[in-house]
Amino acid sequence: MLNVGSPAPDFTLTDSDGRSVSLSDFHGKRVVLYFYPKDNTPGCTRQACAFAAAYEGFKTKGVEVIGISKDSVASHRRFAEKYSLPFVLLSDPELQAIQAYGVWQEKRLYGKTSMGVVRTTFIIDENGIIQKIMPKVKPDTNAAEILSELC
Repeated sequence: MLNVGSPAPDFTLTDSDGRSVSLSDFHGKRVVLYFYPKDNTPGCTRQACAFAAAYEGFKTKGVEVIGISKDSVASHRRFAEKYSLPFVLLSDPELQAIQAYGVWQEKRLYGKTSMGVVRTTFIIDENGIIQKIMPKVKPDTNAAEILSELC
């Protein structure tokens, strides 16, 4: 289980343009790393659009935004283009980062139990240390809450 003050697990995943991206590529910058269940679903779309709307504020504070789901690179490309998402979306079909960050969990929906990504956001400092963990965030307010907390 990851805790505040723990080193953020490094990973290398593919972005929506087919490039390999590692968390360590952002060393020296603060990172908002958010995990979400699925492209083009109502909650995930609202969350991504909220991050897009707040993106200039994050850039002004020197913060990178990275979204991760198990969707394919092609799905991420369509999602990013459809909603003009200006930040990095990473594809994790093998659940490499999703499991390393402990967000692959049992979920219940309409009486059915299944495994899936629990919407969770991590704030990581310039040295790769987890500063905040926000589990089960609300898609509509997640970006604004984080932006208001960042100095």
